[in-house]
Amino acid sequence: MPDPCATHAADQAPQGVRARARAQLLADVSRIAREHLAESGAPGLSVRAIARELGLASSALYRYYPSRDALLTQLIVESYNELGDAVETAEAACDRADIAGRYRALAHATRSWARANPNEYALIYGSPVPGYAAPQDTVDPATRVVTVLGDILADISPDGLPLRLAEQMPASLQAQLDAIPTPLGGDFDREVLLLGVTVWAKLFGMVNFELFGTFNTVFDDADALFAASIDLDLAALGVT
Repeated sequence: MPDPCATHAADQAPQGVRARARAQLLADVSRIAREHLAESGAPGLSVRAIARELGLASSALYRYYPSRDALLTQLIVESYNELGDAVETAEAACDRADIAGRYRALAHATRSWARANPNEYALIYGSPVPGYAAPQDTVDPATRVVTVLGDILADISPDGLPLRLAEQMPASLQAQLDAIPTPLGGDFDREVLLLGVTVWAKLFGMVNFELFGTFNTVFDDADALFAASIDLDLAALGVT
């Protein structure tokens, strides 16, 4: 009498082989696409060129990437997730009560990842790719860093904010802050949320200026400037 377990294992083996082959193919495509990204930028990506480098017919890749935009979307999602992994891991290693340490971890992890992956960082935070419209698939990966920032802001008391608007917040700005969706929006005090939005923009502005050459010849070694910028952010948030 045949062993049903042996029969089941035999049925599953080819699927396992196919799954591994598919995973390897997609990994090779991602690797080569990143090399092309470094050489010619996002507008120069080509599914056909990658297939040629892999020694495959274009049709073999079009099943997975029917267009250049589909390939771009994969690279964008991968990049956001790699940055998200780096930030979440760094911030999670801090004591929950150490708000300053958590923000420093977030900021330094963002900068370190960007410096180690400048082409991928430019893909997600640089100039938009002409003709490309990011699909919904990119939204959740793109919000991972700001989700960590939102968790940090949630632990900041509005009573201790040393930096506030000198006059009442304009109604239009109040409405915009109230309309911000989660993870950064929600039940935050408006003054905390306002500072959070500006700190978020400033963090990526600092990284962009360094990575894209704006600081060249002035802050060629931007370590001290970046550290001072974080200190100013924490001072504004009333966190020591």
